[in-house]
Amino acid sequence: MAIRFLSCKCHYVLCFVFLVLSFLCKGQDSSFSPMKNKEKEAIYSVIQGFVGKWWNGSYLYPDPCGWTPVQGVSCEQYDDGFWYVSTVNFGPVFDNSLVCSHEAQFPQQLFNLKHLKVLSLSTCFHSPTKNPVKLPLSKWDKFSHSLESLTLRSNPGLVGTIPPAIGSLKNLQSLLLLENGLSGELPLSIGNLVKLRQLVLAGNNLEGEVPANYGRLSELLIFDASRNNLSGVFPSTLGLLDSLLKLDFSNNMLEGELPRELGRLKNLTLLDISHNKLRGGLVRTIKELVSLKHLVLSNNPIGGDLLGVKWENFQNLEALDLSNIGLEGSVPKSMAKMKRLRFLDLSNNDLCGSLSRSLEKLPCLTALHVNGNNLTGRLEFSERFYMKMGMRFAAWNNTNLCCMAKPTTHEMPYGVKPCVQKNITISEGVSTVKMSEGNYEDSFVVASLGGSGFYYGLWCLFTVNGVLYVFLWDMLF
Repeated sequence: MAIRFLSCKCHYVLCFVFLVLSFLCKGQDSSFSPMKNKEKEAIYSVIQGFVGKWWNGSYLYPDPCGWTPVQGVSCEQYDDGFWYVSTVNFGPVFDNSLVCSHEAQFPQQLFNLKHLKVLSLSTCFHSPTKNPVKLPLSKWDKFSHSLESLTLRSNPGLVGTIPPAIGSLKNLQSLLLLENGLSGELPLSIGNLVKLRQLVLAGNNLEGEVPANYGRLSELLIFDASRNNLSGVFPSTLGLLDSLLKLDFSNNMLEGELPRELGRLKNLTLLDISHNKLRGGLVRTIKELVSLKHLVLSNNPIGGDLLGVKWENFQNLEALDLSNIGLEGSVPKSMAKMKRLRFLDLSNNDLCGSLSRSLEKLPCLTALHVNGNNLTGRLEFSERFYMKMGMRFAAWNNTNLCCMAKPTTHEMPYGVKPCVQKNITISEGVSTVKMSEGNYEDSFVVASLGGSGFYYGLWCLFTVNGVLYVFLWDMLF
């Protein structure tokens, strides 16, 4: 009786343990929560459309969300107890990722995955001539409540326009269409994606103006439309994107002036509008953008000077590229007050005057480019500075600029001539001198002539122990 009682008790305990384990495992193993055949057939067809018909999913992966998972495919369980595909990610992301075939197409069965949250296709469409593929123009509304991230990266064979129907993706937070072959104008409907936090359209062939209604994307953190053919003026409504951290419109054909409204972007850390046709003067363009860490304005006819900007206010700035923007005037000493500055490029402008040694005191500076200007006078940076910078200090193509250096030093900035002392010959009270333009070093001669000190024009002559010394003032003429 005791043995039978213990046997029954053990049986009940084992049953209880099995029920507990079943409860704990529910939601983690699809054998307890199967995938509907319709969903399974849809993901098989989608994979074959991108990877190729050689892929035999039903045989190799009978349970794509359970014990035979497919790399790049993720699933979630919903309230009905079934599993649904939530992520499709194809391309050379991981070593064992599924790679698209050269005949890849957009399968229509993709839109049957009604719970899809993430769609990412990298290097799937290779050739715009042999296998050009266009984005489907319709059916995007089937993802209107599910899709949160759409990434199409490095697909030169993905051509045509961005379908306006993408504007129906109400929950989309990231739209990344990077380095594809897309063309045409930016759809107005993107302005409806009010939950967007990242909008990257760089490296395509997009053209036309930037729609003003993109100023409605109030949650946007990153807006990158660089390397396209966008034209027209910079829309002032972008100044409403007060959450924006990064704004990159480099390498386009934008013109006119930057709107004053951009000064409202108090969280902006990167602004790159290089290689456009923007004007308006430097002071007006950047004076309020003091939160910036990276500012790149190069290759624009902006004009203006450096003196009107309160550089001491830019305490977060780490990289400043103002090359080839038509700057005039001198380089102010206040630029040495940007204590976090690492990179400074003022090359290929029309700057004049001398270059202050105070720039050497910038603790983080690793590159300084002032080549291609009209700077004059002497470079008086220390040897240690030249050794630290090396070729990252660029000062060539400044005709009237010379460098102070000891005769034995090898640390001379590339392309800058040394400030050489000039010999002067005195003969019977008549002096002759020959100096190269820009090399106005203090010069002296020693001659065996007597007499006391006197001034003659810009010369100062005096004798010590019967030896005549002649000194030039700072400028010969």
